Amino acid sequence: MEHVIWVEKYRPHNIADCILPAALKTTFQEIVDSGVVLNMIFAGRAGGGKTTVARAICEELDISYLLIPASESGIDTLRGDIREFVSTRSFDGTRKVVILDEADYLTNATQPALRSFIEEFAGNAAFILTCNHPNRIIPELHSRAPVIEFVIPKDEKNDLQKQFLKRLRMMLDTEGIAYEPQVLAQLIVKYWPDMRRVINELQKYSKQVKRIDSGIMELIQDAPVADLYKAIQARNFKVMREWCAVNNDNDSVRVMRKIYDTMYNVFEKECIPDVVLLIGNYQYQAAFVQDHEVHLAAFLTELMQIAKFTK
Repeated sequence: MEHVIWVEKYRPHNIADCILPAALKTTFQEIVDSGVVLNMIFAGRAGGGKTTVARAICEELDISYLLIPASESGIDTLRGDIREFVSTRSFDGTRKVVILDEADYLTNATQPALRSFIEEFAGNAAFILTCNHPNRIIPELHSRAPVIEFVIPKDEKNDLQKQFLKRLRMMLDTEGIAYEPQVLAQLIVKYWPDMRRVINELQKYSKQVKRIDSGIMELIQDAPVADLYKAIQARNFKVMREWCAVNNDNDSVRVMRKIYDTMYNVFEKECIPDVVLLIGNYQYQAAFVQDHEVHLAAFLTELMQIAKFTK
């Protein structure tokens, strides 16, 4: 069990145990109480519990479900795995559920096929799509599956963070990992509402240090861009590529955001509009790429060509 991913090991199996805003928890509990699962689109930021809720609904109702990572799927998956699963009802006659995780990764060619599947197998299965960007889901799917936004009201933020802190302490106590509560709180604030990221960082760090202390905050600092700027200014592709490899565990979108936040201090004003357009284009593409290191290197290569540094 020491090799089990904590995100899976401690994933809630019912709605009551999910950390959610009150209105969302009520909505999902009503679905469970009704015993009827309809087509739905869960939209919200990464790590906010969308997939966990979809699975919890199915598990609490004891419904047969198929979880498909949409980012790794295409038309062949629809024609093969999903068709085989939804072609028949469960042994007890209940409808099955297909959970398409990160459905905004589905191509524009695959999404219309999914629409046809939803219609063809409406009697046998419901479809739950999770996504970070609902605007990337075609209108035809929106019309067949209402969007439920995973939004946290400001007045519930503190309470939900306290619930999550309590959950983390339970997990670490169970794993026999010593910890400093204030460090857990800092980690929650840094990544909120991405609860999955917090749990993954805790598990990774605990394997190295065997306790959770202030060192984790130093280890997970965002990638420093000072050296990167030097490489870009010198038009040194080799050093830039090495920087990408060393900082590969950093989210490429976060790196772009850091450049956006600091560009007024390093770039000439005349090139800033072009830099903004470049960042916006590559951040959009980030949802569809296979290799984020290569994608980041491509972004930095273009940035290297257009950036004009202040003296």
